[in-house]
Amino acid sequence: MFKKLAIIFTAVFCVLLAVPTMSPNLAPYFPSWIGPVPLGLDLKGGAQLLLEVDTDTMFQEKAEQLYEETRSALINRDKGVIRFSNLRNHDGVVSLVVRDEDQVADAKGRLKSTFGNTVDITSSGKTITLAYSDVQKAEMTKDALARSIEIVRRRIDALGTKEPSIQSQGGKYIMVQLPGVDNPEHIKNLIGQTAKMTFHLVNENVSPDQIASGRAPNGTEFLPYMDMPGQVVPVYSRVEVSGESLKDSQADYDQNNMPVVTTVFDATGARKFARLTTEHVNERFAIVLDGRVLSAPTIREPIPGGRGQISGGFSLQGAKDLAVLLRSGALPAPLTVIEERTVGAGLGADTIERGKIGAVAGVIFIFIFLIFTYRMFGVLASATLLVNLGMIVGITALFGATLTLPGIAGIVLTLGMAVDANILPFERIRDEVKAGVPTLRAVNMGFDRSLKTVLDGNLTTLICGLVLFQFGAGPIRGFAVTLSIGILTTLFTCVWFAKVLIDWYMNGKNKKIGFVK
Repeated sequence: MFKKLAIIFTAVFCVLLAVPTMSPNLAPYFPSWIGPVPLGLDLKGGAQLLLEVDTDTMFQEKAEQLYEETRSALINRDKGVIRFSNLRNHDGVVSLVVRDEDQVADAKGRLKSTFGNTVDITSSGKTITLAYSDVQKAEMTKDALARSIEIVRRRIDALGTKEPSIQSQGGKYIMVQLPGVDNPEHIKNLIGQTAKMTFHLVNENVSPDQIASGRAPNGTEFLPYMDMPGQVVPVYSRVEVSGESLKDSQADYDQNNMPVVTTVFDATGARKFARLTTEHVNERFAIVLDGRVLSAPTIREPIPGGRGQISGGFSLQGAKDLAVLLRSGALPAPLTVIEERTVGAGLGADTIERGKIGAVAGVIFIFIFLIFTYRMFGVLASATLLVNLGMIVGITALFGATLTLPGIAGIVLTLGMAVDANILPFERIRDEVKAGVPTLRAVNMGFDRSLKTVLDGNLTTLICGLVLFQFGAGPIRGFAVTLSIGILTTLFTCVWFAKVLIDWYMNGKNKKIGFVK
């Protein structure tokens, strides 16, 4: 009894999830986490952009940084200057000649200590060569793609665009789909800007009256906090350290087990940051991103070595968010729009309307066939199909998956397979009754003996759906999502829910089954 109640509860719950989608007027009566299925670009209309991450420019910039950091590492006065000549950067490969052959091993060791495993370092005589391997370049490309997607997502979210789809496509491409957006130029301008992050000292001599008046002294700017736009920070216009020098930032804990954000600068940034923190102890400096202040911590002590720590009463999530903003503040590589298209809302609405007509017509014909062929069992099978459809829509809405035309095709295909999964037990029941088995036992035997066939057919299709989701992109993934969800709901409704309905109809009695002659 408990099993049957659990099956009915699960079916009803999933169908209720579909109500806001099927009847948008009822959506306000449901909790906020139960919403309608978001429609994709091909159904709702909007803009689509295909962006390319310019890895060639990124590798050039990386090579220039490698050149500067190599020079800084070898002329480090604290560790001793290593004399060298002919330092060059040619096609991404940095090379130099150590003047004293006895210092070649020391130079390689120092460079290895500076760059670790991120750079391949080789030597031939007194010549040392540094370069990124293909594997390292692939990792940098992967990281640049992930960071670019994060930045693009953050910028688009700032526009208030609903249900944007931003995903990687191929090795260095980003597909951006914005349902409901009919002005892609604005989006392109926003995405194309490379975010600028800078570090400034805070002007502590500005009075509250000056801030209230909005008149900043010469050389000072009033910049708003990112999280509190109504509150401003007076910062000096001079850039002390550029965000281009920031190599990494991570959320961590300090000695008091309080969340903080750690920062790591490159060699050039480390020197500037060390000078800044040495000369301005107990003063505040502001971290500015796109003209807004992320944080304005106090310098507690000099910070040499290019490693800093930002504290400010963060929660752990706040520290993680700030670390992400610092890490992905500037695009790691330029983005180029290589394809764009706009889909009109009218086309999407027409597609939905035609899809509704086709779906209703198909369902009606299926119901007529089932009821004509299997009588009362056909009525129960039709009810099962309706529950299956509601569960597919409800689970899709719960996961926040976007419904597209290929997704609708996946639902239609699933319903077709569900009809087959309903018919198989009925035919086995017919065979058992003809063999003289009592109807109540024949129903149990029919479901039990058809279970393996139903599972084999649906699970093999589920595997195909998962493979399509893993290796496909765009429309293929949309098809795979609804297909996979539909396979699972089909197994649930046809194997368990349909059996509950038929048991309820049979009511423990050997009733005559109308479709067995």
